Amino acid sequence: MTIEKSQPTYPLASVKGPGQMFNGDVWFDQIVKGEAPSRLRMNSVHFAPGARTPWHSHAVGQTLYITEGVALTQERGGQVVTLRPGQSISCPPGIEHWHGAHPDHLMTHLAIWEAPEPGSGLEESTWGEHVTAQETGE
Repeated sequence: MTIEKSQPTYPLASVKGPGQMFNGDVWFDQIVKGEAPSRLRMNSVHFAPGARTPWHSHAVGQTLYITEGVALTQERGGQVVTLRPGQSISCPPGIEHWHGAHPDHLMTHLAIWEAPEPGSGLEESTWGEHVTAQETGE
């Protein structure tokens, strides 16, 4: 068993989300990046009101667990879903989706996924175009 060191409180370990991965202000903290044989990944992601990801997919799927605020998410071709603290949602491998904060609320979620098997030729995540306000129903 390994006890991980806690994240330092100063200087902050948070990373600003890059523009190709987020629309709006988003910050994230990497909590877990498993070392072989584990491929587990987990980030705590903090969204400003209205901030969101572009359309994207994960080779091995993804689970989101909402810790605060109000989240919106949608699979390509599906309805926008609202989630609140304590709720989680899973997206199957290869399914395009987006997620982010409701326009009137901050939101934080834990994003949990696995990297694909090394040598599989699969990308961990595939990023697409940014989601429009019309697509979100704003």
